[in-house]
Amino acid sequence: MASATTTTTDSRTAEPATHDAAAGGTAGASNGTANGHTGLQRKMETRHLMMISLGGVIGTGLFLSSGYTIHQAGPLGTILAYAVGALNVYMVMLCLGELATAMPQTGSFHVYAGRFIGPGTGFTVAIIYFLAWMGALGSEFTASGLIMQKWFPGSPAWAWSALFIAFIFTLNALSVRSFAEAEFWFAGIKVVAIIVFIAIGALAIIGVIPIAGYSHAPGLTNLVKDGVFPNGFAPVFSTMSTVAFAFSGTELLGVTAGETKDPGKNIPKAIHTTFWRLAIFFIGSIVVMSALIPWQDAGVDKSPFVLVFDAIGLPFAGDIMNFVVLTAILSAANSGLYASTRMLWSLSNEHMIPRVFARTTKHGVPLIALCTAMVGGLMALLSSVTAASVIYLALVSSAGLAIVIVWVVLAVCEIRFRLEMRREGRGVDELSFHTPAWPVVPIVALVLSVGTIILSGVYESMRQSLIYMAVIVALCYAVYGVKRLVSARRRG
Repeated sequence: MASATTTTTDSRTAEPATHDAAAGGTAGASNGTANGHTGLQRKMETRHLMMISLGGVIGTGLFLSSGYTIHQAGPLGTILAYAVGALNVYMVMLCLGELATAMPQTGSFHVYAGRFIGPGTGFTVAIIYFLAWMGALGSEFTASGLIMQKWFPGSPAWAWSALFIAFIFTLNALSVRSFAEAEFWFAGIKVVAIIVFIAIGALAIIGVIPIAGYSHAPGLTNLVKDGVFPNGFAPVFSTMSTVAFAFSGTELLGVTAGETKDPGKNIPKAIHTTFWRLAIFFIGSIVVMSALIPWQDAGVDKSPFVLVFDAIGLPFAGDIMNFVVLTAILSAANSGLYASTRMLWSLSNEHMIPRVFARTTKHGVPLIALCTAMVGGLMALLSSVTAASVIYLALVSSAGLAIVIVWVVLAVCEIRFRLEMRREGRGVDELSFHTPAWPVVPIVALVLSVGTIILSGVYESMRQSLIYMAVIVALCYAVYGVKRLVSARRRG
């Protein structure tokens, strides 16, 4: 087993991590090269993993946009959509768990894609994932400045954005431990907010706490008062793709695999714990919102969390939720900078981009990759002002689809990994963690994820995102093809 100070494999001096699960870690390690350190450090613990995966999912989609989903699909339709989304994510995470414990590498899914599908796909997955988080960085830093303006009217939003940019950059530059510790507390604040919301809401539902507009306990009558599906069943399908995107972020467990203590033990534990907490938090919040707020008014113009707290009479409800939303924004920026940095490191470690991006500090931080990722985020921030209708829109609108494409790749890789094991005469007893009910779980995950992408093309509101993503994917494959031709000519 890899110890807390073991570094990940330097692929120039040793073979990348294999899928020998009995080893429970990387196949080898390197302390550095003549050009500097290229090793990351295993500093993340189980509590970090659980909060990182929770924090990556719980964001403004739940705090701000969930009311709109209820308005579109109705209460039970939204609960159904979130239940299916949670199931899809859980099955994808089970596939990721098997791969990540057998081959615990940073930036894992593009490494898996390169091995089990093809190097062009591995390169493309890494780039679209990097771009997705880069676009997210721009939007999060913009939003952080706007949130602060609500408390400090007249202050420049750019100044607040610059302050948070420096803060998030410093957290990531110090060490992976500082990133993980910060994300633990960021996510903790969001989790506490949701638990308090569900607890207070439940007391209001049964009549213990009075709520405006009701002379008696509201109960659950609002869930079915206007029928099971008040707008028909079609909106449930349209919201499923939005819900799937709302669950994006759990795949961060795969990005962290190469910097996790004892991944064979900690990753499976984080997967199971994360799923049940996500299901309870998301569906529990939706039930409370739907029970206490008429679905027609649920969060169309205001966060449903604020609507419920206001109706109950909680003092400073708006300020409290603005603080929670700011925490969610900073959490997303923190995770986004980490994920995009590790993708660049992994691409460099796999010889797909210049080796300079794999160099790390003595604390195991790929500083050049980190600076590049932050510059990318700043360019996205700039493009939100100068080219909002083209570049920025393409990055942000296609970000959710990029995550779902990662899910598709993970399901395919797990299937091909298991088939390879069978051809080699190896059994699942060699794995420290294996996907249950194989091949049903990866096949259903694949179908649901592909279905989400197809739904994006069916509904006009999301069709542009699919077009942008198709163009980005085509460009990535083209760049990889040109890169291979150039390399072949140099060798020839």
